[in-house]
Amino acid sequence: MSDDGHQHTGHERVPSRQRRRFPGISSRAYEHPADRSALVALRKLSGFDTVFKALSGLLPERSLRLLFLSDSVRVSERQFAHLHDMLLDACYILDLEKVPPMYVTQDPQPNAMCIGLDEPIIVVSTGLVELLDEEEMRAVVGHEVGHALSGHSVYRTILLFLTSLALRVAWIPLGNLAIMAIVTALREWFRKSELSADRAGLLVGQDVQASMRGLMKIAGGNHLHEMNVDAFLEQAEEYDSGGDLRDSVLKILNVLPRSHPFTTVRAAELKKWAESRDFQRIMDGHYPRRNEDKDTSVSDSFRESAASYASDVKGSKDPLMKLVTDLAGGAGDLGGRVRRGFDGFRSPPPAQGDTPGGDEE
Repeated sequence: MSDDGHQHTGHERVPSRQRRRFPGISSRAYEHPADRSALVALRKLSGFDTVFKALSGLLPERSLRLLFLSDSVRVSERQFAHLHDMLLDACYILDLEKVPPMYVTQDPQPNAMCIGLDEPIIVVSTGLVELLDEEEMRAVVGHEVGHALSGHSVYRTILLFLTSLALRVAWIPLGNLAIMAIVTALREWFRKSELSADRAGLLVGQDVQASMRGLMKIAGGNHLHEMNVDAFLEQAEEYDSGGDLRDSVLKILNVLPRSHPFTTVRAAELKKWAESRDFQRIMDGHYPRRNEDKDTSVSDSFRESAASYASDVKGSKDPLMKLVTDLAGGAGDLGGRVRRGFDGFRSPPPAQGDTPGGDEE
């Protein structure tokens, strides 16, 4: 039941606590600025438009739908009814008029996705259904409905297809190189889009602790009694600020082949947004509407994204990001820190009066 007292048919399983609804909400309300800027950069990638247009007509979407229809369980009032209730409620809260089909597929790995070109479909694995409790699962369903509202399913489908195609043509050097350039750009965008969808999941579930628990379970399994939210978030802080330039490079190499951001990073980003004024404004009913999307300036969106990236770089504790900031700001001791080697970027330079090299190992 939502805060206006509206009750959906078949929603008997929905907890009685009230949730706010967001009539006409635009995906711009919850989209991470990095999501929008990465998508702009993706569309500007040489050859992307040609590939996109070609694949839009070639991708076997009907075959994909038939595959899930024939070999998975379609969520309905008669099958996985509790998931059906969550799906209807998520679409109602985010005001998504057409409810996407949802399937549960046998896979021990906890996973969920929203795919499709003409119309999105949502797929969740049995591993995920068995891992999460009801409130945690509600956030996941809201996450996928957020993908649908943002139109992410189109690019996600192309990413899945191109990843498969890259494996098939790996023996063709130039062909594989061209495909992998687009796959890499798509992955960069999709990692950012996951941050947006996490926010949509929070708007639907309206329980930040449930969202945190779900992310911890995805990282560490069904052992909540052995885990702690604060300690989990401290891992994200250590990951962001620890190590030297070598670790910064390794972070980049580790994340390149992934379609999702690291779980601790997602948790930290979501917690930061949940405590922000932007989130509170949405909860108070102040958010951009879909009927205003046509009047939105693309250049303004890009400037907002660029400002977000610049702010993240400036505020980051990562050694490589610190170096970028120092280069931009003309740090006086930059040369000395370079001479001291990679370890020179682990901590601030020695204060005046300290013995040169006295802090070095």
